[in-house]
Amino acid sequence: MLTDFGYILLFILTGAIFVGVALSVAKLIRPHRPNEAKLMTYECGEIPFGDARVQFNNRFYIIGLMFLIFEVEILLLFPWAVVFKDIGWFAFFAMFVFVFLIFIGFIYELGKGQLQWDIPKPRIPRYVEGVGVVDDDYNEEENAEQVVELN
Repeated sequence: MLTDFGYILLFILTGAIFVGVALSVAKLIRPHRPNEAKLMTYECGEIPFGDARVQFNNRFYIIGLMFLIFEVEILLLFPWAVVFKDIGWFAFFAMFVFVFLIFIGFIYELGKGQLQWDIPKPRIPRYVEGVGVVDDDYNEEENAEQVVELN
């Protein structure tokens, strides 16, 4: 007679054997016709160019994290709504505090501007010889006369 752990081990072994048999049969049945397009880095039809190590904007990660947070909130709200009448007022106030804290986090991110997708590019100053650090809108031809007058 198997113990409870024995049944779990039997279940895992059966699953592993099933996956191994399915992959072996698929390898025998499927056609093997590699070509240049299939052997490229990407099979989506796009020709790869440039370096693959590109810095992504942090807003992608923030929006993704906010999505996960709100999904977890929804997962907690559904079971709470089903048993709301049985658990009483304490659970109502506990869920109210939970939703309020999530809402405060949302307002914080909204206030920081993390949900605005079209943010203007930052203005990076540069150094001009004889003038110093200037903005991008500094025009060297127009201001060349002023530099000569100062010297």
